Amino acid sequence: MRLNGSEIVIECLKEQGVDVVFGYPGGTILNVYDALYKHSDDIFHILTSHEQGAAHAADGYARATGKVGVCMATSGPGATNLVTGIATAYMDSVPMVAITANVAVPLLGKDSFQEIDITGVTMPITKHNYIVKDVTKLADTIRSAFRIAKEGRPGPVLVDITKDVTAAETEYEKIVPEKIERSTEYIKEDDMEAVINLIEEAQKPFIFVGGGAVISDAQEELEEFVNKVHAPVADSLMGKGAYNGENELYCGMLGMHGTKASNFGVTQCDLLITIGSRFSDRVIGNAKKFAKNAKIVQIDIDPVEINKNIRVNASIIGDVKEVLKRLNRKLEKHQHEEWVQSIMKLKDHYPLKYNKDVLTGPGVVEEIYKVTGGDAIITTEVGQNQMWAAQFYKYKKPHTFITSGGLGTMGYGLGACIGAKVGKPDKTVINIAGDGCFRMNMNEIATAARYHIPIIQVVVNNHVLGMVRQWQTLFYDKRYSNTILNDAVDFVKLAEAMGAVGIRVTKKEEVAPAIQKAIELKEPVVIDCHIDCDDKVFPMVSPGAAIEETFDQDDL
Repeated sequence: MRLNGSEIVIECLKEQGVDVVFGYPGGTILNVYDALYKHSDDIFHILTSHEQGAAHAADGYARATGKVGVCMATSGPGATNLVTGIATAYMDSVPMVAITANVAVPLLGKDSFQEIDITGVTMPITKHNYIVKDVTKLADTIRSAFRIAKEGRPGPVLVDITKDVTAAETEYEKIVPEKIERSTEYIKEDDMEAVINLIEEAQKPFIFVGGGAVISDAQEELEEFVNKVHAPVADSLMGKGAYNGENELYCGMLGMHGTKASNFGVTQCDLLITIGSRFSDRVIGNAKKFAKNAKIVQIDIDPVEINKNIRVNASIIGDVKEVLKRLNRKLEKHQHEEWVQSIMKLKDHYPLKYNKDVLTGPGVVEEIYKVTGGDAIITTEVGQNQMWAAQFYKYKKPHTFITSGGLGTMGYGLGACIGAKVGKPDKTVINIAGDGCFRMNMNEIATAARYHIPIIQVVVNNHVLGMVRQWQTLFYDKRYSNTILNDAVDFVKLAEAMGAVGIRVTKKEEVAPAIQKAIELKEPVVIDCHIDCDDKVFPMVSPGAAIEETFDQDDL
């Protein structure tokens, strides 16, 4: 059948099973939006308040569902407003397709109105990108974009389409997408045997889990692997939920704000088995002193990550789920009772703690955990709110903790929360934010209200940029340069002005009722929780220090 470029875009989205997109229209993409209007029964479009919100919503949708998230924007500033969201997805390996439009081919390269070389801009932050100047290549390009976004290590792909291509006609034939197979081509028997031999020899094994285990949905295989190796488990920020945080072998997060049990345990172990983690600087601290007593195994889908940040003794390249399946078939069950008990003693001796007499950030997160029974999807912003959400909420399943890890994007969480709720409408979805982060994209509360998306926005409001202030307190002699937000902004009134419900919380006893009420209301709610400006995230490792040099309030 003969279709124009805009109709082909819509048909290709339908081919891929896309039923929701997030975006913002403009001049060059008008043809696509006109086609979208005619297919509104098939594809639901959510108009965000800002293009960045659309990119973050597509990202959150993808992380919550495992599907490819889709966002759209017009040329020029519309496209560039997607960039932070695309970079966020790239750093955290999120499958996303961004569709932008550009000026017509004859106007390219002439500094035309709202012209920007968006493929040039996004080249370093996409898995791949395209500019389509020929309508006959459009359908195959979109199909390739979805395949690339999903296969291997996932990531964002951008497709830029010139306006004349969106109007031009060509023949279109529907194609059913091929199933994306898990990456197994680099799994070598010799590598498997090397890892098994190291496990057999180990007396003090420790397992460290990263975001790759979440992406591959390897929770069942991971649990079996942990039981067979019989080792304590730590995770990264991105690895939350891959291993059940309520399990007794779980020791907490590793790294700069990791638990003492995890940081000390990794320092003392003789074998560190790393599953789906790239050894970020926030995890390893001083690379020369990281896991200094251990042989290191790395399992990862991306060969580029092997020996990039940490030299390893053995590695297996492949999809985490598939690798663990094969290892489990070969592994005997081990017992390391004495070692495990020594780590459990560390865990008991160095629990996470905070002042329970007053309203605090950790207290807010713990109440959210209690009220939701650990079954909510939690999105976060970046900073203290993010660390408290990682520390004090116990994640039982993958895809339930959604946060910007690699890029550390303030303003990410609210858009992601909307996307996650759209993708998982039956789940309670809560965004935990600091007041500084909330200010960045709080306009998306209006989006949630417009579409009656019942998200819960919790603002841990300390009237400062909390994490930056913490560093200024500890390392800059309390010179609070541009980190104080002590102004007259009222988040409750702001929520009401945008069509949401606002609740103010000033006492710790008020948190649980506020969360319960927000769940029952089934409409967008902003809960403004006022805490002290000097609440800190502990434990902590100073930048550049070894993770064994972790300290908390008691050590100061």
